[in-house]
Amino acid sequence: MIWLAGLFALVAFVYASVGFGGGSTYTALLALWGVDYRLIPVIALVCNIIVVTGGSIRFVRAGLVSWRQVLPLLIVSAPLAFLGGLVPLKQVVFLTILGGTLLASAIALFLQADKMTPRAVPKPVLLALSGGVGLLAGLSGIGGGIFMAPVLHLIRWAEARRIAAFASLYILINSAAGLLGQILKSGAHSLAEPALQYGLLLGAVLVGGQLGSLFGMRYLSPRVLRVLTALLVGYAALRLLWQAHSRLAA
Repeated sequence: MIWLAGLFALVAFVYASVGFGGGSTYTALLALWGVDYRLIPVIALVCNIIVVTGGSIRFVRAGLVSWRQVLPLLIVSAPLAFLGGLVPLKQVVFLTILGGTLLASAIALFLQADKMTPRAVPKPVLLALSGGVGLLAGLSGIGGGIFMAPVLHLIRWAEARRIAAFASLYILINSAAGLLGQILKSGAHSLAEPALQYGLLLGAVLVGGQLGSLFGMRYLSPRVLRVLTALLVGYAALRLLWQAHSRLAA
């Protein structure tokens, strides 16, 4: 558990420095660690909330959040994140959804939207994408910022700092909504013991996230970190998809 907590602290530090929560990597690490699949989204969503709360407050205070742009996307995504958290899933279905989500996360990490030609995306399409990502957030334990940010960079939705601010707030709201759905589905009493068992992980991301959001990545190459994270998430995704396939074939 000490090793896992150290990895969680490092992930929180890296992701918080760019406005993300790290949910995709937490889910990958928990899956590789063999944690009960029913607990993975709960732990990951709580970690997301801990990591991005401080950054979201700082972004709002700095005036980097345009509520006119942000609210429509949040209004669509948050209810679907809540519904996603409520959905009971069999293990093979969860493994498939989580594996597919992590694989998409790995691709998003490799994506360098700033080097692509800007593309226009109709507002209804953007809202639909936000809603779909919100649903995935509730189902799998991701926050969704890792999907939305590359798209927003690609369409030149706003300057980089404002997109980072949006991603942080988007992750916070979707994670809270998804967690509420998970708690209502499983019952708060059934999550009390696991919360104590994995409390060290929550403390680790609290420290890592606060340091990351305050200091940022000053000494390590963001590109190297992005590639290494993508490889880890991609490996976990393929392993989960293989497990799902094996269970279906059995």
